[in-house]
Amino acid sequence: KALEKAESVAKELETRKLREAAKCLREGISETTTYLLDDYPREHRRRIRTNNMIERLNREIRRRTRVVGSFPDGRSALMLVCARVRYVTSNEWSTRRYLDMSRLGESVPVAN
Repeated sequence: KALEKAESVAKELETRKLREAAKCLREGISETTTYLLDDYPREHRRRIRTNNMIERLNREIRRRTRVVGSFPDGRSALMLVCARVRYVTSNEWSTRRYLDMSRLGESVPVAN
């Protein structure tokens, strides 16, 4: 279902002449939906899908980009977002533990 929705969004992006965005979506969708696989513990899925930390980061990025208004190119927007992410991960958020990763290790088979 998620893959079908992503494909319809990619087609919509292409009709709007946003080919690079459509390409990025198609290339990244499998990584984005990895948490839906049975390898992940069920109790982790909701936290991986979305959480307050991610939502807060998204709000912070929106707040910063609205101040600028319009960017000269995509690279400058990306630089602003990356700078904000670096700041956030180097501060209070990076010290919190959100998932018990030992539970994840129990369910993932080790390759020989």
